Amino acid sequence: MTMNPSAPARPVLELRGISKAFTGVQALNGVSLNLYPGEVHTLMGQNGAGKSTLIKVLTGVHAPDHGQILLAGQSIQPQSTLDAQHHGISTVYQEVNLCPNLSVAENIFIGRYPRKFGRIDWKGMAAQAAGLLERMQIRIDVTAPLAQYPLAVQQMVAISRSLLVSAKVLILDEPTSSLDEKEVELLFSVLRGLREQGMAILFVTHFLDQTYAISDRITVMRNGEREGEYLASELSRVELVNKMVGAPAAQAAPSAAPVAAAPQPWDTDRAEAALRADAGGSRFGAFLRAVGLGRKGALQPMDLEIRQGELLGLAGLLGSGRTEAARLLFGADKADTGSIHIDGKDRNFSSPRDAIAAGIGFCSEDRKHEGAILDLSVRENLILALQARMGILRAIPLKRQQQLAEEYVKALGIKTASIETPIGSLSGGNQQKVLLARWLVTDPKLLILDEPTRGIDVRAKQEIMNYVSALCKKGMSILFISSELPEVLRVSDRIVVMRDRKQGGEYPRGALDETSVLHVIAAGDQHA
Repeated sequence: MTMNPSAPARPVLELRGISKAFTGVQALNGVSLNLYPGEVHTLMGQNGAGKSTLIKVLTGVHAPDHGQILLAGQSIQPQSTLDAQHHGISTVYQEVNLCPNLSVAENIFIGRYPRKFGRIDWKGMAAQAAGLLERMQIRIDVTAPLAQYPLAVQQMVAISRSLLVSAKVLILDEPTSSLDEKEVELLFSVLRGLREQGMAILFVTHFLDQTYAISDRITVMRNGEREGEYLASELSRVELVNKMVGAPAAQAAPSAAPVAAAPQPWDTDRAEAALRADAGGSRFGAFLRAVGLGRKGALQPMDLEIRQGELLGLAGLLGSGRTEAARLLFGADKADTGSIHIDGKDRNFSSPRDAIAAGIGFCSEDRKHEGAILDLSVRENLILALQARMGILRAIPLKRQQQLAEEYVKALGIKTASIETPIGSLSGGNQQKVLLARWLVTDPKLLILDEPTRGIDVRAKQEIMNYVSALCKKGMSILFISSELPEVLRVSDRIVVMRDRKQGGEYPRGALDETSVLHVIAAGDQHA
């Protein structure tokens, strides 16, 4: 562990040996963390590393099974988020928990309105609210509804509530996920000011560029444990990524020249030329081309070509823009820039129904909330996408539903007592097979698989990937997203590496290994 030699002798916040287990899962195991006044300390780690659980323990949402929390040297046991606030620990979450219909001042003082002669002191409240925002160099009309201001300003309003209660510790949990570059810089300017005023700031993010732009120190978590604590100035990006994913740090990256990389800034002439180009001598022609596809605060403009009968892998850390790209291709989110071309024809997807009609299927990474409807049967879950494509006025006959369900249960080896069994009673691997079958019955030309093997056993993973590979050989195009780099490298015909919501490079099979992928993810690091 590397300690900051210039830090004060005593941290304002100490976590000592924090452990927390849920049914069958050890979420945290002996995690320690020191947070000093006047610093930004960033918490980094992959999905499932334990960051969110640690924040929930710190803010009183969960009680730790073991360990101790000390604030200014005194042991505390927050019983709720409100109790944590009373102790001086304030949290701003990714989704701003404010009331957009109320004024800025009302949101800052909600629950603690100042009173004068038994009535709310509206004038005094507005003056105090303006003063709090002034401390952060934010000058706005605090009597205007919060809804009229952009998300970045709403984040500042949430932070100003922390100043109102004289918070000793400010926790920012993924506050930049929906912000564009200018809004991020505005937030960071505020954080630097608070740091200079002595505030202790714990910053949780997935973005490497942002980590190095704002951090004094970094704690890396992996598999529910603290991997280490480091000075940001002494930890290179490649070393950070290695520590997050558990890859060897000493290996050198083999040279690999990218086939294509996202242009910065966007080159319109080059984009138009790409549309006129053929498949470049590829064995298969291009089924889909995305040109300059992007969305403010989610994905910088990128090019993407998916060829008929190939498996294109998207590699990158959580938050790199992989899922955001998939959702834009499927019409689940609306693109701000760029265009999508199917078989050479310009297509505008205003909704997933348009994408389905164009021959695209999408297995979401969120199996429980965007995939399986747990109370419905295997049969009912399986035919949902096909029924959506046909429309509500053309109901699929029950006999046809049963025929399809039986066919795909057998083809994919889905272990279920009956096609009428609720999908919620199946194992995770079998649920995932049902969701895969849901899209296969629509006979898609392109199937987007976002983390299709997450949380399922090794045998089910292999069965699913074997089936997917067989589909490619029959001519189906696959866009494959996975956090498991060995899996992406093993199955992909080409790989597009994503980093910090933009395209890092495009590589053919065999050009990369695990180590070199991590170097691409950490591109631009002068210390790498």
